[in-house]
Formats: sequence, C-alpha cells, structure tokens
Amino acid sequence: MKTATRSTPTKHWLVKQEPETYAWAQFVADGGTVWTGVRSYPARLNLQAMQVGDPVLYYHSVSEKAVVGIAEVTRKAYPDPSADEPSPAMDDKAWLCVDLRPVRALFQPVPLAVIRTDPALAKMALLRQTRLSVVPLTPAEFARVLELGDRR
Repeated sequence: MKTATRSTPTKHWLVKQEPETYAWAQFVADGGTVWTGVRSYPARLNLQAMQVGDPVLYYHSVSEKAVVGIAEVTRKAYPDPSADEPSPAMDDKAWLCVDLRPVRALFQPVPLAVIRTDPALAKMALLRQTRLSVVPLTPAEFARVLELGDRR
C-alpha cells in the first residue's frame, strides 16, 4: 500500500464495526465513509493520532468477529458532526472522526479465534482492549493479519 510522504512514521490501526450496522460490502459500495460515532476517550485519542495514509484493518465485530479488509485514512481527525453534545471530560470538548476509504478485502476473513491463538498476535490491542472501537497495531501485527488473510 502506498502512503503519502510525511514527516511522521506510518501508524497502523484496526477499527471495529458491527456488520449489521455498516458491513465491509457497504463500505466498499460507498467508496469511503466518515468514521463517526466514537464515544470513548481512549478511542478518541487513537482517532486523533491517525494520519492521512495510515493503513487500517476493518474488523466485523459482535456477530462475525473477524478482520475482513484493509482501509486507509484519507482525512485526519476533525470534529464529529454526529456528536450532539461535547464531552465534559475532554479539554477541547469535541468528539472526533476521520475519513476512511476501502483499499481491498482480504482473500479470507481472519477470525478472532485465529488471532487469539497466533503467538505473533498475543499482545494485539484487539485482545487487550476489547471494548475499544479504534485500536493501534504494530507494523508486525498488521503484516501478520495480512499474511493470515491472504493465504490461499
């Protein structure tokens, strides 16, 4: 995946979404989306750290529990237009969102059960911060999930 030239190193991310709410197929059909509705302070900090060009794994949560595709950040964090009220716990009072675009589907989904049993993924934030909808990944974790998802 090509990323724009920039002064900060590329970071890698995973975003979660219930497929019944916004499935990968709909994301692809839309050609991209504004990633709104994140209402967790730690996840907000992760959104704030995202930069244009950062690669993102798209994870179907709840019913499917699997990584299904790769996306890319196309606009860095800005105030979430879907937020009715600012959070009293935050200094700048703004919930954030980013813009994402689909890059490609994985050849096969990578289920949570496989992630849990893979030693290379044992410290993955998805397993440690199970309630967060946006989590960082190491480059090695990102690459390993791609390796598992692109096996034929």
